[in-house]
Amino acid sequence: MTQTRDEFEARLRQIGAERYHDLHPFHDLLHGGGCTPDQVRAWVINRYYYQHSIPMKDAAFMSRVEDPDMRRIWRSRIEDHDGTDQNEGGIRRWLRLAEAVGLDPDYVASCKGVLPATKFAVDAYVRFVREKTLLEAVAASLTELFAPKIHASRIEGLLKHYDFADDASLSYFRNRLKEAPKDVAFGLAWVLDHSDTAEKQDAAADALIFKTDVLWSQLDALWCAYVEPARIPPGAWVPGTGLLLQRAS
Repeated sequence: MTQTRDEFEARLRQIGAERYHDLHPFHDLLHGGGCTPDQVRAWVINRYYYQHSIPMKDAAFMSRVEDPDMRRIWRSRIEDHDGTDQNEGGIRRWLRLAEAVGLDPDYVASCKGVLPATKFAVDAYVRFVREKTLLEAVAASLTELFAPKIHASRIEGLLKHYDFADDASLSYFRNRLKEAPKDVAFGLAWVLDHSDTAEKQDAAADALIFKTDVLWSQLDALWCAYVEPARIPPGAWVPGTGLLLQRAS
C-alpha cells in the first residue's frame, strides 16, 4: 500500500534513527576523546577517499539527468566539494584537517593506504548512483538528513578533546552545517514528489538503507584495522608513514 507523503517521510527518517553511522562505536570513541593520534589519522585518511569520490558520484548522476533545471541545482554539490573561485571547497578543507593531525596532505590526496573495505564501499556507492534509477540515486543521498547532528557533535567533541582542533582544521564540518540543508531540502522534496507508488517508495527506502550501510561499513573497517583487533590489512596505512615530518626531512 502506498504511504502518504508524511508517512513516507517518517519512514525515511526512521531509517536514519536506526541505521545512521552516528550510532557506530567509532564515533563515540572519536567524539569522546578516546582515539589515539594514529586512530584519528586513519579516520582522516579513509574518510578522504569518500570525500574525494562524492563529486565523481554527483557528476555521474548529472550525466544522466535530462532536465537542465535539475542539473543546475545539483551542480552546486560538486562546487561545494571541488571549490570555485570564491569557495575553496570541502576537499581542500579536508586536506587542511589532514595537515592539522600531522599528515602530509599530498599523501592523503594520493589515496595510498586507504583500507580495501573503504574502497569497496565507496566505489559501490558511486556505481550505485551511476547505474540505479534517478529516484534511487537521489534517495541514497538523503543520509544528509541526519548529518547536521553528527557534524555539530563532532565539532564539539573534537574542540574539547584534541589539540589539533580549531576553526581552521574543523572548517569542513562548519561549512557542511551551512551547505547540507539546501541539498537535503531539495533531495527530500524530490524523492517525496517522485515516490508515488508503493514500489517506488520501497526502492527509495532500500536505497537509503544501502547508503547507511556504505557509511557504516567504512567505520567497521576502521575499527577492525586500528582499534580492535587492530589488524591492518596489506597495503593499508601503517602508523608512522605519510607524516608531515617525513616530507620536511
